[in-house]
Amino acid sequence: MTRFSRRDLMKAGAFALAAPAVLRAHDALATSGSLNVYAWGDYFDKNTLLADFTNATGVKVNLSTYGSNEECENKLRAAGGKGFDIIFPSVDTGPNYYKDNLLQPIDEAKFKSSLIIPSIYRNSLKLGAAYRGKRYLVPFDWGTEGITWDSTKFPGKKSGEISYGDMWLADHPKQTAIRQKSVFNGVALYLDATGELKSDRGMDLYKSEADSRRVFEGVLKYILAHKGNIGAYWNNATEATAAFTDAGCTIGQTWDTTGILLHRNTDKKWSYGMPKEGGLAWTDTLGIPAGAENVDQAYAFANFIYQPEVGARFANTTGYNSCAAGAQQFLSEEARAAFDAAYPAGTIDNLFWWPMQTDFYAKLRGEYVEKLTNS
Repeated sequence: MTRFSRRDLMKAGAFALAAPAVLRAHDALATSGSLNVYAWGDYFDKNTLLADFTNATGVKVNLSTYGSNEECENKLRAAGGKGFDIIFPSVDTGPNYYKDNLLQPIDEAKFKSSLIIPSIYRNSLKLGAAYRGKRYLVPFDWGTEGITWDSTKFPGKKSGEISYGDMWLADHPKQTAIRQKSVFNGVALYLDATGELKSDRGMDLYKSEADSRRVFEGVLKYILAHKGNIGAYWNNATEATAAFTDAGCTIGQTWDTTGILLHRNTDKKWSYGMPKEGGLAWTDTLGIPAGAENVDQAYAFANFIYQPEVGARFANTTGYNSCAAGAQQFLSEEARAAFDAAYPAGTIDNLFWWPMQTDFYAKLRGEYVEKLTNS
């Protein structure tokens, strides 16, 4: 898969936001009514993007939020694909929606695909955005799960040099923060790199049920042997931040926004970066549920949030990386600095992009997450 870097596209330019021209003449149907948005909890809490869309179109936005892919899937499944007009699932979870016909295909006559970075738009098809030859998901933002650490406790560590193994050092008891369902992949990358448990950089987790179980079992054995290091578990952005601010953790496998925002808003001692074994990379997408009632408004909203100025505002406030083409021209200096610190040369090429989930992988992950949690 072609790798991409915002650094490759960056050009000098101060952040400025002009009032966007959202709708064309034939978008008139989307200039009234309402829109039901179901989004990750930290997407729209610190910016005015929803209010700006309403001001530009007259469409009232009703926002509901979730903290995990499973929560989004389960709620939409329980409602038979109804209740929301826009959702933001991670691309690798696409198969979970397709098997129950929970999404409708993207009408590329209504959606301005030219607004998205072309390589990201193309490559998403390989990661779960399409089903039976039709696109159902559109890349919205991307980010990573790497390592957040206290630079006073781990002096000299840098992105690209720190290791997943640093989370399990014997002299740092009860100081590691982990998310149970993704720590298995991080440890798998580490053990593969050291030769202790070969897994083709974690891809054996998706190869077959037998291979997957072998790797899950070996990783669980390693984590339990170092369980004294675990200081907190987290499942959403709020819990991840609290692991460091309240639970006393000094290092952990976290989403990018955790470390970036801790550094920006709490204390400059906090750092975030890519482990030398490779960070875990994800792409969140925009999808329209099968039972959406406000489809014209949904496409108007999509065409609004992918404008470069709007994409940059989203990136500046959340710490996530926008998939909107040209957004890099409007990034704040603070956002650019955070990106450069997290992704020095070579680290993006070494990312592990979450593959499409298989039924056996999802089943085994749930089984081993339960074993870890209850151990």
